[in-house]
Amino acid sequence: MHACSGSVFAQSAPAKTPAKSQTPAAKKTGKRVKKTAKIQYGMASFYHNKFHGRKTSSGQLYDKEKMTAAHNGLPMNTWIRVTNIRNGRSVVVKVNDRLHHRNERLVDLSRKAAVELGYIGRGLTRVKLEVLGKSKPEEIAVN
Repeated sequence: MHACSGSVFAQSAPAKTPAKSQTPAAKKTGKRVKKTAKIQYGMASFYHNKFHGRKTSSGQLYDKEKMTAAHNGLPMNTWIRVTNIRNGRSVVVKVNDRLHHRNERLVDLSRKAAVELGYIGRGLTRVKLEVLGKSKPEEIAVN
């Protein structure tokens, strides 16, 4: 769908003397570990209805009625809170897809998430994104 070929994390040959910025995991595996800010600001868009039912980069089918998102820097299955800066509304969604590599937006949200954030009529909105982690947040654990 929005997937781009290749992995988000580039694999390189292990360095003879690891760079100071590498994490312990990177030193052992030789893989670069991409660090992503816990709070990010940028533009959000939402999936067109034509993508409903298509496979995402994670292998799951996109469902316009689920709270999901596409992001290029965060690991799959990461939970994030996205806040519409214009109106203060926020949603919690799970990253299960990637944006097209030429897309300069921060995040692409499911239609349901965009409706809850109140920007369907605008198409795009400026957002604040907060990384919550891999565990399902308590505030939505009952759903």
